[in-house]
Amino acid sequence: MQLAGKKYTKEDILRLVEEEDVEFIRLQFTDMFGCLKNMAITSSQLEKALDNRCMFDGSAIDGFVKIEESDLFLHPDLDTFEIFPWRPQQGKVARLICDVYRPGDKPFEGDPRYILKTALKEAEEMGYTFYVGPECEFFLFHMDENAMPTTITHEQAGYFDLGPVDRGENARRDMVLTLEDMGFVVETSHHEAAPAQHEIDFEYDEALATADNIMTFKLTVKTIAKRHGLHATFMPKPKAEVNGSGMHINMSLSRDGRNIFQDAGDENGLSREAYYFIGGILKHIRAITAITNPLVNSYKRLVPGFEAPVYIAWSTANRSPLLRIPAAGSEKTRIELRSPDPAANPYLALAVCLRAGLEGIREKTEPPKSVNCNIFAMTEDEKKLMGIERLPGTLIEAVEELEKDEFIRETLGEHVANKYIEAKKEEWNRYRAQVTDWEINEYLNRF
Repeated sequence: MQLAGKKYTKEDILRLVEEEDVEFIRLQFTDMFGCLKNMAITSSQLEKALDNRCMFDGSAIDGFVKIEESDLFLHPDLDTFEIFPWRPQQGKVARLICDVYRPGDKPFEGDPRYILKTALKEAEEMGYTFYVGPECEFFLFHMDENAMPTTITHEQAGYFDLGPVDRGENARRDMVLTLEDMGFVVETSHHEAAPAQHEIDFEYDEALATADNIMTFKLTVKTIAKRHGLHATFMPKPKAEVNGSGMHINMSLSRDGRNIFQDAGDENGLSREAYYFIGGILKHIRAITAITNPLVNSYKRLVPGFEAPVYIAWSTANRSPLLRIPAAGSEKTRIELRSPDPAANPYLALAVCLRAGLEGIREKTEPPKSVNCNIFAMTEDEKKLMGIERLPGTLIEAVEELEKDEFIRETLGEHVANKYIEAKKEEWNRYRAQVTDWEINEYLNRF
């Protein structure tokens, strides 16, 4: 059994490991690009790990440190202790999510979790608690005879369809049950709009816990999918002809347990802080997009015609703008940013959104007037007349916006900002050098 409330001491964890017959513990952390990493230890080494004495070669992790300064340490967050329910009942496997430190107990400035913690400390100093609820979409595809992932599916289900048309129903149910075994409160799960596309939504929480949960969610979904002979992918746009996968981020700020975005007396149900938070995000959204939509492939999703929000605008009800305000005027009032995709590093994505919103509150940044009509149906002249701009259309355009935005680069810190920009430029150049099947089919016979 695990402890209610998940507030563990070192002694609690040592006792649980012994009582539950845990033989392996995975010390997990997330790299700059949002990929989960881990070092596995046996239970005999647990006390060493809990004393923050587990060291690894940081130069082997993309975006971390140079070889001449490679020693980094993992500091487990005791409250993230979890026993994986899909592992054997004898010789169980558990995990601890870790912060990354330099020698001398100095937080490593390139650790995405540290960057989010720094932003959350700023919010706390302003009297706020930042709550986040994600909406994660993903695809389930077949694997080939070599157990390699494909983009093949034999189902044709659509939005909210059910079995037997929804052939991923059993896998999705097992994912939900496994997540609940791990302490998640799953609110909804359903088939999404495209064939083989699914969504599982779990309850909002404080931002650090939510970022941790997103990483755990991805691992769990992929693990259970593999048990069903399927590959789960969080790639934003694996197939050109159907909708891509998003990860809408629902955000709110609380003070003394009260949602400060709510104001029932306002025409939109929003407080001044909510308006300013919206203003801050919209001010920096073009640079933020380099973090929330981090892949070349991300921008294949952000094209008109597939429901993805590409226009920089906001509304209380309309789903075509970038920002929507669900449950306006109620205790559940929140700001829903609809552009992020599930390839984003959740720690960095939440950090840049939070700090942009906090800057908006500090500087009283007024947002533009809300757009309550369908932007997708507007002409280019109508959008221009209303001052509605588009998100960056390619990864390199977003990276160039990030380079220009000193505030967002400051949020990431010099280490991550520089290495991230360098890596994404290299990714773009590798992509740009490719000769694709589309080009061969389009030009080979014509020229």
